[in-house]
Order: sequence, then C-alpha cells, then structure tokens
Amino acid sequence: MAIGFRAYTKVKRAAPELVEAFRGIPVANIADNMGRIACLETGIVPFTEVPLLGTAITVKAAPNDNLMFHKAIDMAQPGDVIVVDGEASLAHSLCGDIMYTYAKQKGIVGFVVDGCIRDVDSLEALAFPVYARGVQPKGPYKNGPGEVNVPISCGGIVVHPGDIVYGDADGVVVIREADAPALIELSRKHVAMEEGIFEGIRTGTINREWVEKTLLANGGEIIDDYCN
Repeated sequence: MAIGFRAYTKVKRAAPELVEAFRGIPVANIADNMGRIACLETGIVPFTEVPLLGTAITVKAAPNDNLMFHKAIDMAQPGDVIVVDGEASLAHSLCGDIMYTYAKQKGIVGFVVDGCIRDVDSLEALAFPVYARGVQPKGPYKNGPGEVNVPISCGGIVVHPGDIVYGDADGVVVIREADAPALIELSRKHVAMEEGIFEGIRTGTINREWVEKTLLANGGEIIDDYCN
C-alpha cells in the first residue's frame, strides 16, 4: 500500500436533505449547540460573502503541494466541499482561479484550506466561497505525496469525509451526519429563543436578572461603594 500517497474513492456523504436543512441557520447558533468546540479556529477566514454548505471531500496535502487537491477536485461530486489540511503553511498558495473555476463548473460548492490561496480578486465575480488562512502569490508544487478522503485536521478540528461543512461570515462549523437531525432541531429552537430576546429588547421587556444571579451564584461580589 502507498501509505501517505493514496486516494479513497468512496465517501459516506451526509444525506442531502440533512445538509440543506441547516441552510439559513447562523453558524454561531449551531456551534452553541455543539458544546462550542466544533468550529475551525479564527485564522481561517472567508474570502467572499457567499455562504458555504456541503459535504466534505478531505485532502491531507504534503507541505506546499497541491497534487492531491487537484485529485480531490476531479473526484468530487456536486454539493461537495474540498477541505484541505495544508499544515497551516503560509509559504505557498494551494489553489487559485483555475481551480476555483473548474471546481464551480463541476458543482463543487466551495473550498476550506488550512493554508494559503491566491487570485482572490476572482472569487467575488465567481461567487465561489473559499475559506483559508492567508494569501500567498507563490504557487504550489505538484509532486505529492498526500491523501484524499481520510480523516484530517483543519483549523484545529477533525474533519471526516462526508461530514457536513457549513460556513458563513463568522466562520466554519463541522457536523457529523449522526448528530445532524438532533442538531437541526436544537439550532432552530436556539434561533427562536434569540428572536424572543430581540423582541424583548425592542419592547423594553427583556429580563436581565440572570446576570446578577449568575455572578453571585459563582462566588462574585457586588459592593455598593467606590473602589479605593
């Protein structure tokens, strides 16, 4: 076996109806119902305002090399997101406008790259969502090794092939298919709860007693005096 230099063709993708059910729910609300530990770190940022939602095709790239990234694009199906572990390298870009254009033409819905990209000016015109750690005009090598459709680490989060990947202006959250049905309901309830809070703010009926109660319950102190 070519350990470290192989591509697995089969992916257990999350069901399309589960993926689509998350659309329009803020990433932050979803993350709040996942123990607040399921989002990529803040170093990976969006380069367009287009939301990202699809199923993961994963790439473990050799440092500064995009051969297996190209292979993943060739293998991907409509609705897939290419998620790349580029070891957070800022030395070379791993993709650019040719790859964006080809991927979009294939029905791929976006890239998430733990590394650098280039040709960022083309992304808005393409309306193709890309999240990455930075921008670097120097292009990549194309020799390998690397692996496709294996568990990877991207932005500090483990991503499995077929996971649901959802990104908005705040960042990216990764969801396992088994968790999705319950998470959809929890997240919808969270949205409704926040709508109630906003209504309370608008009408002046919001109840803020929980702040002081929590402070005191956790050993805090309120002193009715000046600080000397």
